[in-house]
Amino acid sequence: MTVTNVLMAGVGGQGIILASEVMARIAAESGMDVKKSDVHGMAQRGGSVTSHVRFGDKVHSPLIPDGESDILMASEALECLRYLHLLKDGGRVAFNLQQIPPPSVSRGQQEYPAGILCKVRERDPQAIGVDCLKIAREAGNPKTATVVLLGALSALLPFKDDHWLEILKEEVPKKVVEVNLVAFKMGKDAAA
Repeated sequence: MTVTNVLMAGVGGQGIILASEVMARIAAESGMDVKKSDVHGMAQRGGSVTSHVRFGDKVHSPLIPDGESDILMASEALECLRYLHLLKDGGRVAFNLQQIPPPSVSRGQQEYPAGILCKVRERDPQAIGVDCLKIAREAGNPKTATVVLLGALSALLPFKDDHWLEILKEEVPKKVVEVNLVAFKMGKDAAA
């Protein structure tokens, strides 16, 4: 097996680090070599957060080389656009359609870019765009939006649903396990 590169991007507080931990664990427990690197930046101030997750027979570095991402998972639309150039030709995208205006947009210094879905589909005509916040609310907890996105992402990876669910049970707080499992399944269904 060659190395699979998954770049996860989002805004601070959306759960990208949790998502990358789940992804790394599922690959490791499937017998693969895994390397992971998280970049927090100004995450506590609503800034960008990225995680590089690489898995396969032998992985030498935790960082994905530019233009080598097999999959881009983004938990916010602008973050998807921001990292789209790192996707390799033929790469796949799973992203949350939610828009969280950055401070420069909130202050009126810039406008939120229009046509993000069209730009994403130019790179990946089969991109999975999901309204994760809406689905998370339907599942019972808006804080599960990134788990909804993990469910959608799982449609692009070779791991069994049962394995995802077992790891989620261990990674999320006990009091919200059930709603996260529902959110994951709903995200998987939305990607179909």
